Amino acid sequence: MSNNEEYEQTQDDLDNHANQLNDNNDAYWQSRGEEERPDDWEDR
Repeated sequence: MSNNEEYEQTQDDLDNHANQLNDNNDAYWQSRGEEERPDDWEDR
């Protein structure tokens, strides 16, 4: 893929990105090195 080609994101890509920005989602914590959302996530 050259620099001029735009990567077309799938809905799964977009969902994953949104989940990684949502601290109520396991993917958020997994992308930050945790196995899952911690029990005390609201206090962090």
